[in-house]
Amino acid sequence: MADDPTAIRLDEFLAHPPAKVWRALTEPELVARWLMPGDIRPEAGHRFTFTTAPNERAGFAGVVHCQVLEAEPEKLLKLSWSDGRVDWTVTWRLEPEGRGTRLFLDHEGFDPDDPIQRMSRRIMGGGWRTVPRKIAEVAATL
Repeated sequence: MADDPTAIRLDEFLAHPPAKVWRALTEPELVARWLMPGDIRPEAGHRFTFTTAPNERAGFAGVVHCQVLEAEPEKLLKLSWSDGRVDWTVTWRLEPEGRGTRLFLDHEGFDPDDPIQRMSRRIMGGGWRTVPRKIAEVAATL
C-alpha cells in the first residue's frame, strides 16, 4: 500500500487485552505516562487539552485542543486534534486478537501541499510510531 501523505497510519499488536489498552488510552493519569498530560474523558462531546513542550521550528505552541468525537469502550476513540492552526482527526481502533489487541491509529487531515504540515506529519509520524510500545508498557502495569 502506498504511503498516504494526508495521514499517519499504524497497525500494531499489543500483548494485552482490549480492556487494559482502553484504560491506557482513556485514563488521564495513564495517558500522561505515554503521551501528554490532559483531562481526557471517553465521552462524546468532551473537550480537553493536552500540554507538552513547544516546538518553535514547527510553529507548535505546546497545546493540543481536542474533543471526543466518538467513544465506544474497548473498541473506538475518535478525537478532533488541533494545534491552533491545523485541525486533524486522531482515531484509535481496538480489535481483540487472541489474548491481545490489534491497535490501529489513524491521524488524518494533513495537507501535503503545506510545508509546515508536511514537517508536522514527519515529526508526529516518528513520535506516533513509538507510542504502541509505550501504551503496552503502561498496559502491562494494570
